[in-house]
Amino acid sequence: MNSPVWHPFTQHGLGERPLEVARAQGAWLHTTDGRRIVDAISSWWVTTHGHCHPRIMAAIIDQAQRLDQVIFAGCTHEPAEQLARGLVGMMPAPLAHVFFSDSGSTSVEVALKMALGFWHNRGEARHRIVVMEGSYHGDTIGGMSVGARGVFNRSYAPLLFDVATIPFPKAGQEQATLDALETLCRAPEPPAAFIVEPLILGAGGMLIYAPAVLAQMRAICAAHDVLFIADEVMTGWGRTGTLLACEQAEIVPDLLCLSKGLTGGSVPLAVTMATAPIFEAHLSQDRARMFFHSSSYTANPIACAAANANMAIWKEEPVLERIAALGQRQSARLASLRGVTNRRQIGTITAMEMEQPKCDYLSELGPKLLRFFLDRDLLLRPLGNSIYVMPPYCIDEADLDKIYEAIQMAADEFSVPA
Repeated sequence: MNSPVWHPFTQHGLGERPLEVARAQGAWLHTTDGRRIVDAISSWWVTTHGHCHPRIMAAIIDQAQRLDQVIFAGCTHEPAEQLARGLVGMMPAPLAHVFFSDSGSTSVEVALKMALGFWHNRGEARHRIVVMEGSYHGDTIGGMSVGARGVFNRSYAPLLFDVATIPFPKAGQEQATLDALETLCRAPEPPAAFIVEPLILGAGGMLIYAPAVLAQMRAICAAHDVLFIADEVMTGWGRTGTLLACEQAEIVPDLLCLSKGLTGGSVPLAVTMATAPIFEAHLSQDRARMFFHSSSYTANPIACAAANANMAIWKEEPVLERIAALGQRQSARLASLRGVTNRRQIGTITAMEMEQPKCDYLSELGPKLLRFFLDRDLLLRPLGNSIYVMPPYCIDEADLDKIYEAIQMAADEFSVPA
């Protein structure tokens, strides 16, 4: 029987059967046909402490028995209040206000709307957004507009707004990036905001750049009164080795987007955190100046309870030590690989390329590698010829060995040295 489900990033015309997962635990996915799959990408970068973490599951069960959902316009509840207080205490001090949404994409939409609303309410005509080449900020209209243009969004081009783009700061070419940002910020009509993925581009190919560059970009924006938006949807909650990637550059953004690991990856939730001036620009006796954004499930109590459990884990358990140990364990394995190029690592994320003629996202190599790894009970989703590993922090030595041994086997089979 054909399924009526329409899957994301899936060409159903190819007739490929999805992996049917029955349950999950730790770093493993268990399928209906009895296989145990190592989740080497944290189920699209969301699962931090491991699937079905007992503390998070217990919080979800407890909250579901008391308050499942309530409108958040004109109402509040303790899970959301506790979470907001906890986030303000955990994140850098200027980020004093917490707006809830549902996903990484919507947290970016919220940040963009806040930035534009800030300037509008101040009576300044600033509308342009600056982005970095190769970025990805989600699949909603605003998220696509500030992301790289290409096959992902070509069909929707009439809906997307124009942005100004600076080049990715490749090693040795960082000054060109900084000069481009400086030029845009000095324009007679300066931009409203600059949005960036701190330290590493995700879907753009797991490309890494230096904290010093991030710090200089922040300084340029501050000097010209351009709002700085940090999209830490992927990088937040320890992926780069620190709670936030911005910490490594010793910067604080004006707007911070968080999701994925916010609930440990268990249920959907996102927040956009803002500094006081952005909140105050919307604060008025005039109802027309309020922030016009919401969704039906804003600050869902069950999702907030899961996030509170995640924060408790961060506060009470040695999470950063686990992350550091995982990074060290991966580093040695990455260095030993043969037949791959451009090995790179930041925190718990490693990436490399198969030695191949130039491949893009739609090349046949990506699906071949996906099937190759699934045949070996590994969930890895290469980006063309780029393979990345981003496991849950609880993964053990045996499963790490299995991942890198399979990558070596793939390199032996698919790499084509120049």
